[in-house]
Amino acid sequence: MRVYLNGEGQELAESSTLLDLVNELHLPSTRIAIELNRTVVRRRDWETTTLSENDRIEIVHFVGGGAGETRRVRIKYLSEVNRN
Repeated sequence: MRVYLNGEGQELAESSTLLDLVNELHLPSTRIAIELNRTVVRRRDWETTTLSENDRIEIVHFVGGGAGETRRVRIKYLSEVNRN
């Protein structure tokens, strides 16, 4: 099935969940937030949130910045992830 991850097309297995996607991308689940079709999904719901054709997913990674502020950095899907 085709979804859009941070604006880029991505093929996923049917019945994939948000947690499956996080694991496939090897992302640190404690430092990311996920928006599915413009709605933030709580971490506790990732395992039960099944993705559908043409879903739009935004994943952001929080990193510490200067003077204690937190910056939001978009995670870009890299083709190398599929090679691991």
